[in-house]
Amino acid sequence: QVQLVESGGGLVQPGGSLRLSCAASGSIFSIYVMGWYRQAPGKQREMVANIFSSGTTNYAVSVKGRFTISRDNAGTTVYLQMNSLRPEDTAVYYCNLIQPDGKEYWGQGTQVTVSS
Repeated sequence: QVQLVESGGGLVQPGGSLRLSCAASGSIFSIYVMGWYRQAPGKQREMVANIFSSGTTNYAVSVKGRFTISRDNAGTTVYLQMNSLRPEDTAVYYCNLIQPDGKEYWGQGTQVTVSS
């Protein structure tokens, strides 16, 4: 089993910044991709950003240029630096991990609220 623990959410004013962290632990033999998803009230969960074991990154169009995904040297902690936050970024942000065999894991989610 793999456990994902997110941190760093909170309340921020429009234009502000937050940094989310996701630490993976447990039976981590290898990681194919780690990423961040978000779900706003009444909306479907959507991919925000992900980073593959190769280092390739992908971003949702709505966050490109404002958010940056990165990871530590061990590759078991990923970060999401969120700048120029907008009210529409308000959501619960979930960490996601997929292993090469297809097993998928989710974190418990962290609330991000962008409001004045």
